[in-house]
Amino acid sequence: MAFDIDMIKQVYANMTERIDAARKITGKPLTLSEKILYSHLWEGKPTKEFIRGKDYVDFAPDRIACQDATAQMALLQFMQAGKAQVAVPTTVHCDHLIQAKDGAVTDLKHANNTSSEVFNFLESVSNKYGIGFWKPGAGIIHQVVLENYAFPGGMMIGTDSHTVNAGGLGMVAIGVGGADAVDVMAGMAWELKFPKLIGVRLIGKLSGWTAPKDVILKVAEILTVKGGTGAIVEYFGPGATSMSCTGKGTICNMGAEIGATTSTFGYDESMERYLTATDRKDVADAANKVKDYLTADAEVYANPEQYFDQVIEINLSELGPLLNGPFTPDLSTPVGADMTEKAAINDWPLTVEWGLIGSCTNSSYEDLSRASSIAQQAIDKGLKMKSELGINPGSEQVRYTADRDGILGIFENLNAKIFTNACGPCIGQWARYSDPKNAPKNSIVHSFNRNFAKRADGNPNTHAFVASPEITAAIAIAGRLDFNPLKDFLINEDGEEVMFDEPTGWELPPKGFEVLDNGYLAPEKDGSHVKIAVNEDSERLQLLEPFTPLGNTITGAKLLIKAFGKCTTDHISMAGPWLRFRGHLDNIANNTLIGAINAFNKKTNFVKNQLTGEYNAVPAVQREYKKAGINTIVVGDHNYGEGSSREHAAMQPRHLGVAAVIVKSFARIHETNLKKQGMLGLTFANEADYDLIHEDDTFNFLDLNEFAPDKPLTIEAVHADGSKDVFEVNHTYNNSQIVWYNEGSALNLIKKQNA
Repeated sequence: MAFDIDMIKQVYANMTERIDAARKITGKPLTLSEKILYSHLWEGKPTKEFIRGKDYVDFAPDRIACQDATAQMALLQFMQAGKAQVAVPTTVHCDHLIQAKDGAVTDLKHANNTSSEVFNFLESVSNKYGIGFWKPGAGIIHQVVLENYAFPGGMMIGTDSHTVNAGGLGMVAIGVGGADAVDVMAGMAWELKFPKLIGVRLIGKLSGWTAPKDVILKVAEILTVKGGTGAIVEYFGPGATSMSCTGKGTICNMGAEIGATTSTFGYDESMERYLTATDRKDVADAANKVKDYLTADAEVYANPEQYFDQVIEINLSELGPLLNGPFTPDLSTPVGADMTEKAAINDWPLTVEWGLIGSCTNSSYEDLSRASSIAQQAIDKGLKMKSELGINPGSEQVRYTADRDGILGIFENLNAKIFTNACGPCIGQWARYSDPKNAPKNSIVHSFNRNFAKRADGNPNTHAFVASPEITAAIAIAGRLDFNPLKDFLINEDGEEVMFDEPTGWELPPKGFEVLDNGYLAPEKDGSHVKIAVNEDSERLQLLEPFTPLGNTITGAKLLIKAFGKCTTDHISMAGPWLRFRGHLDNIANNTLIGAINAFNKKTNFVKNQLTGEYNAVPAVQREYKKAGINTIVVGDHNYGEGSSREHAAMQPRHLGVAAVIVKSFARIHETNLKKQGMLGLTFANEADYDLIHEDDTFNFLDLNEFAPDKPLTIEAVHADGSKDVFEVNHTYNNSQIVWYNEGSALNLIKKQNA
């Protein structure tokens, strides 16, 4: 039986009336995305039509999911909100703080020893406030959510950008910062600009070596890392309905890599099969009663150009396996000769040192079974592994079932390392090198979602390529980046030429899922007696102090850094070893912007201190400005804050005294996070004004006292020689968000209202 089945039935009970009303108000057939959005309005029944890409709308999500790295800050904020219990079903999943090194048993034991303070904190807070808790080793948050909580037609938010994975079960699931989650936990509305809609029509059918992963790799090539910004991507067509539920989840998961608000699929038989297989037939039965409301109206998919802002068509029968990378998830290359040519031109290492299968993107039973079919062929055909191989199962249920069915044993016969049911290398939790900064140039292939520099192992010279699990397995066995399993021979131990057959696998386990202990701890019904203690001397946890409002007069602000090129949340607040400080704002602030490239010297973590004229690390310089009571400005390029939902990338600069971030364009989640923390997130009205910014500049905001929706702000940049440039900046703040700024943060406002 499903968690929260009564809540799900209530969602469906409300849905029909609300969608009918929305259809009448808009005067047109509705996409699935619109049906879910209009049926989750904070006001209840729709009373007006919203303009895509313009109107800010208050929503009422059905549930919240948090992973352990981001949950710390989210719950530290919620503790200040003055509430006795969370207002909607909420879960915490311990999956990020487990380092991959020696294998599951040893690594999990090590994590429980080194991070026990954090795990105990999260467990006690969960117990106190009515939050479901998934222990370390229980699984990767998004796979666990898909198996237990996701349901067609629902809306959820999560403190991880890959919350969007739940779109594989027909949800609108959106990654947010912890402050957004706190709003909903506290029983308040959640605000989102009504998204634009991108339709992806899938025709044909996947076959052979082509996998659902290749669909999203192709979409990433078409749309690039910012092409989905501000939009929901809705997949439909015969190719969509022919795909498994977990395959749909893979596609939705990597929608985060194109900047999409989320991605989703209409309810179909594959979802019904998955719900039934994961002991949620009650959800499937409830969904079947309203199934016409859980997909778009027929007219929409018949004439998608009339109802979507953009339509893309992909013929799955013509799609081949792809490798995306290195250093960006939208650089796509077909396997084989094209990779040989590109690698030669770009000097990418062709020898592959590691293949990694798993992560929240591709760690389902189906993924492991298809990859294991390639591994079994290697054994049967007398092939030896040329690369090392690592496996991260998605959940304890997947791991236990795959082990029972002999799938993990096949990998172990090839000397693969079976890591913990956790993120591991995907989030930088991989003890691959003792000195990653000085590690050699190399290539790896993985079935993960992100491949930014230093993402997996901390080595800036690791060229990471994203592929399907089956292609990852084949390339790892061959040991060459340009190996094409559709055409190329390998030489076995007997000197014979052999080829791989096409991968095979199971959509769902033939003998059903099985697990002894799924790792879930239910909270007490009344946790009011639970005491939460945070040691003042702790290096891992720190209670929060409210931010002071920046005010409507900012003058004499110094330039901290002008970031050049790609500046993701990994550049602003790195993961990997820094994950251990995610609950201690002052300690983790020591990694602030250390990965950003300084536009004036093309170096990382080396900026000019205008007070001394000397160069130093970004956090060190910023702390000098803070000590002197001087506000600072960060300047950035396009899609600033791309990547993870981590709100630390906003909270750390705020904590250290950064007042404003001025860029050519923002990634959606990061812009919202800046607003939530009471900062100014601004964009150049004229992108060329980025070039006006000099290294020694001081900034004066000329009309901040007139801060209002849709009204640009004017900034004066005073250069070292006394000359000045005045330029305009735009913003997307509405009246409510300006109140966040005036109060110092959204949390300050919540506390004030609850008081």
